[in-house]
Amino acid sequence: MSRFDDELNDRLQAIRAGGLHRQIRQLESAQGTRVRIAGRELLSFASNDYLGLANHPDLKRAAIRAVTEAGAGSGASRLISGSLMPHDALDQAIARFKGTQAALAFSSGYTAAIGTICALCDSSDVIVLDKLVHASIVDAARLSGAKLRVFAHNDLEKLETILRWASGAGPARLSDSGKGDPLPARARNVLIVTESIFSMDGDRAPLREIVALKESFGAWLMVDEAHATGLIGTGGRGLADELGVGAGIEIQMGTLGKAVGSSGGYISGSRALIDFLVNRARSFIFTTAPVPASAAAAVAGLGLIGAVEGDVLRRLLRERIAQFTEGLPGSVLVPQPVGAILPISIGPEDEAVRVSGALRERGILVPAIRYPSVPRGRARLRLTLSAAHSADDVEQVLEALATVQAWRG
Repeated sequence: MSRFDDELNDRLQAIRAGGLHRQIRQLESAQGTRVRIAGRELLSFASNDYLGLANHPDLKRAAIRAVTEAGAGSGASRLISGSLMPHDALDQAIARFKGTQAALAFSSGYTAAIGTICALCDSSDVIVLDKLVHASIVDAARLSGAKLRVFAHNDLEKLETILRWASGAGPARLSDSGKGDPLPARARNVLIVTESIFSMDGDRAPLREIVALKESFGAWLMVDEAHATGLIGTGGRGLADELGVGAGIEIQMGTLGKAVGSSGGYISGSRALIDFLVNRARSFIFTTAPVPASAAAAVAGLGLIGAVEGDVLRRLLRERIAQFTEGLPGSVLVPQPVGAILPISIGPEDEAVRVSGALRERGILVPAIRYPSVPRGRARLRLTLSAAHSADDVEQVLEALATVQAWRG
C-alpha cells in the first residue's frame, strides 16, 4: 500500500503545484443563500438553486410525505422491483412540463447523458459536439464508440462543415484539423449534442439555426436544458420552448437539481425514445432507482415553476441579474446574461484561487473554476444568482469584488 499511496501523493503534489487542488467543503447548514462552513456564516453565490426551491417548504413536505408513504429507499432498479408511484408521477410531470409525449427520470444528469447517448449510438454512428458541452456529454460520446467530432463553440459554419462531411457531401478529410478520415462503411446516424445555456460561460446556443442545419442534413439533435430549465420560456420550460423549436429536437435533456430544487436528471421526447431507453439505457437499467423523496420533491418543484409563484421568482431573479451586471465596471467583460450564470474571467489558476479566497475572508462564497472545468489559463469566478438573494446581497458581493480587484486578472 505504501507504493500505491506514494504514487498518489506524487500525483496530488503535481495537482497542487498547478493550482488545481480541490477539497470538499462541509456545509453545516441547509443549502441556501447563506451557508455555514467551519462555524462561519457565508453569503453564497455558488449554488445552482436558481429559484431558491431547494429549501422550499412545499418540496420538503412532498419529500417527507413520500418517505412516509413509499419508504426511504427504492429497493432496486425500477425494472426489477417495480416502479414506485413517486417515480411514475415524476416521469408524467416532466412530460407535461416539457410538452413531450413521454419522459424518463434518471438518478443524475450525468447518468441521463451516459445512458442515452450510449444507447443511441455506436461505432457505426457520428456524434458532433459543441466544444463547451458538459463533461458528462463528452464522456458519453467517448464511451459510445461513435466517431466523435467537435465544432468550435456556437460556430454554425464549422458545424455545417462537419455535417456535410458526415453526410458524404464534403471532403474525406476536414482540412483544418486533419482528423476527418473517411466514415465507416456503415455510417447510420449523426447525433448533434449541445447545451441551451452553457454551464461555464452562461451564454446560449443558436438553437433555431442548429435545428435548421440538422434537418437539412438529416441528423438528430440532443439539447441539454440543465441551466435553462425553470428560468427561460413559458412557465420556465427552457430555451427550446422560448424559441418555438422543441418539436425539432429529438432528445431534450435536463436536470432536477438546479432550478427544480431536488436531484436527478431526465430525458424527454417521443414515446418511442423513452420506451427504447427503458430497454437500452444501461445507467437506467442497472442502477437502483432514486429515493422516493427526491422524486416527490421534484414533482413539487416542477409544479411551483409552472405556477404563478414560478413567474414571481423568475422576475425576482431577473431583477437581481440586472442589478449585478449594471453594478460592474464597464471594463469587466461579462457576456449579456441569459440565465443566472455570471462568469468573471480571471485567467491564471492561482489568481482565481486567490480572489476566491479573498472573497471568502470577506464572508462571501464564490467558487474559482479551473481546469479541467475550463481550459488551462482561462480560470474564472463563477457567480450564480438566485431569486432568494436580496438586493443587499448583490450590493455586498459587488463591493467585495471591487475591494479584492477581481477584474485585474
